Amino acid sequence: MSDIKIYWDAANGRGDWQLLANDIATGDDLQSALLFSLFSDREAADDDVIPDGSNDRRGWWGDDGTDDVTGLTGSRLWLLARRKSPTDETLRDAYDYIVEAIQWLVETSVVARFDVSVQWARADMLASMIVAWPPCGGAPQTYNWAWGTN
Repeated sequence: MSDIKIYWDAANGRGDWQLLANDIATGDDLQSALLFSLFSDREAADDDVIPDGSNDRRGWWGDDGTDDVTGLTGSRLWLLARRKSPTDETLRDAYDYIVEAIQWLVETSVVARFDVSVQWARADMLASMIVAWPPCGGAPQTYNWAWGTN
């Protein structure tokens, strides 16, 4: 059985469920897993600077503090909000946050590996390209997303 399909809503800069007449679309499981992993808010590390100056470290509601196989859910990309851009430091952090968020797909053998690249699409917008290599060989799948930092 396939998972609920998540698609990227470029106009609003977010992932959403794909709705059909009287139903929710399924399929595109790897894309949905990537979108969920990248754009759900992972809990900030103790030494992370919270963009709004609060003490709200966020975190996905389903993480209960136990050390499970896949670790924390989501990414820390939300920490890039309000960063000065475009800077190399923000690009490095975006790369690190992406790799951290999707590593569970390698550890659970959903994919053999990822090639990840990030760049500035414009001064206030990051773009990423993720190439997913299947565990049993075959053609890789490429995913591209862009989102604002301010």
